[in-house]
Amino acid sequence: MRLFVSRSHNLKWLTVVLLFALRQISDLRLLISGLCALLFALSFPAEAQQPKKIPRIGYLAARSGPEANDKAFLDGLQALGYFEGQTIIIEWRFAQEKSDRLPELAVELVRLKVDVIVTSGGYPTVQAAQKATTTIPIVMANVNDAVGLGLVASLAHPGGNTTGTSNLAPELSGKMVELTKETIPKASQVATLANPSGLNWKLNRKVMEDAARSLGMQLLAIEIRGPEDLESAFELARKKRAEAIILPASGFFALYRQRILELAAQSRLPAIGSTARWAEEGCLIAYGPSIAESYRRAATYVDKILKGAKPANLPVERPTKFEFVINLKTAKQLGLAIPPHVLARADRVIR
Repeated sequence: MRLFVSRSHNLKWLTVVLLFALRQISDLRLLISGLCALLFALSFPAEAQQPKKIPRIGYLAARSGPEANDKAFLDGLQALGYFEGQTIIIEWRFAQEKSDRLPELAVELVRLKVDVIVTSGGYPTVQAAQKATTTIPIVMANVNDAVGLGLVASLAHPGGNTTGTSNLAPELSGKMVELTKETIPKASQVATLANPSGLNWKLNRKVMEDAARSLGMQLLAIEIRGPEDLESAFELARKKRAEAIILPASGFFALYRQRILELAAQSRLPAIGSTARWAEEGCLIAYGPSIAESYRRAATYVDKILKGAKPANLPVERPTKFEFVINLKTAKQLGLAIPPHVLARADRVIR
């Protein structure tokens, strides 16, 4: 029978033995050596039992609460051995669709001395985090053209304290124009929503206009500055006889997706979205990167940073997985027939 004895039990016996031995020692040097050995043995378990620091992650989002992408981020963390409330703490902060709250929430996370800040919600969210700190690492879960927006110096060498995943916004917006023409071959005029003061529109405009021109279409850019302009924007699109409306990747559009889709349905205007979720919720078609995959990849950045990597040395990743989704329910409601060759190219068809 094997006998298992605890460390504390062993130390008790060691103490007794040493004290007995020390009583027999007359040499001062041997006495001091014995005392040192005893003190070392007694201090060892206390050091070993020091609680391990649990990493604290700040999560900053512009929307009103959790969504599927947050689960993708948590799944990514769990795959790497991080479990919320056990091996990692996450400080969730949602701006309730009020962008002006982002700066104060970012400062709040800095005061909590989080180890990393993960941003969700595009340029305004990353900008708020960058203004709040230049030292705490920032991981972009999903942002449009991080270089073009000036959030990082370059994809290969981001510099500063920010890295993460970045979409190819201008290129993708041009592809959306092309897919609109393929899906609705007779379309000669298409509308798009544009915030004239927004950086995303400045990046997308030329690419979209060039793509439309090359396909013999006219692009009607309808300016909006806030959610209060959405209804009038769709009224103008109908008045101008637009045959579809394109919604490029935008944090603003994502925040007000439900309202935009309601207005598109009321206007009987085919809408083209930038991610699969748009088609799932009512767009005619959607094309863009897998956003869930971007959030899962953000978890790998958190892991590397917690293990000592510097954001400046972690290249920004571009998406590698894209989805083309067609909603046949919406097509039927609009009385549109999707060309067979377009259906064949779809990654997913919602029936």
